[in-house]
Amino acid sequence: MKKTLAAAAFLLAAGPALAQATVKDDGQWRSALGLAASAASGNSKSTNFAANADAVRATKQDKWALYANALYGESGGTTSADQFRLGTKYDWNLSAASYAFGSAELERDAVARLNSRMTLGGGLGYRVVNTDALKFEVFGGAGYVADRYDGTRLLDGQLRSSYSYPTLILGQESSHKLGQNTTAKQRLVVYPNLKNTGEYRAQWDAGIAVAATAAMSLNVGLSVKINSDPGVGVKKTDTLFLTGVSFKFE
Repeated sequence: MKKTLAAAAFLLAAGPALAQATVKDDGQWRSALGLAASAASGNSKSTNFAANADAVRATKQDKWALYANALYGESGGTTSADQFRLGTKYDWNLSAASYAFGSAELERDAVARLNSRMTLGGGLGYRVVNTDALKFEVFGGAGYVADRYDGTRLLDGQLRSSYSYPTLILGQESSHKLGQNTTAKQRLVVYPNLKNTGEYRAQWDAGIAVAATAAMSLNVGLSVKINSDPGVGVKKTDTLFLTGVSFKFE
């Protein structure tokens, strides 16, 4: 119980919200970084650190997107959070509205005893709306997931230390310009398990950024992760509320 409360307090108070890199089709890399840390001593002793990064390079023909998230916390000598996620997505334009993509993601969550999760995939996407005020696109394809665990867990009717399976990739993402200084971004991806139909994973990330200066923004974000079959003793849903500041590099 104490571990859960410590992790929740850390995520609510010290997490960086989703950093949002500017997207321009001029072939230049643009990035954003969010950082946060806290420390307490006395009646309660804790140390927490969080980081989030987003980078984009776009041209008229293609786009590279890179992202990374890390959370770490200790409370009373016990690890309350220890996870990271690193990923990339490459889009190759087939027309003004359609594109082909490839993606890769690596994830680790020590508290949930997930040593690694590699997800590789590819498919097609379509830009439903593509204006300065609103960009909205949908994408779909197929991929492969490979999990490795710390110890064994009951999955798909068997005790396993690793689990691999083919998957569909179904997603949508959007970015919104809500005013002169305010932007919003969200992304939802669902991974239906093709080996054990009916099982799935889903990841939704959303954030709002309000520019304080040309380089610094105040951010609020929400991340929801769902795994319909994470194994015995592991919760199906993780929800993180993030708030903090981010810095743009352009």
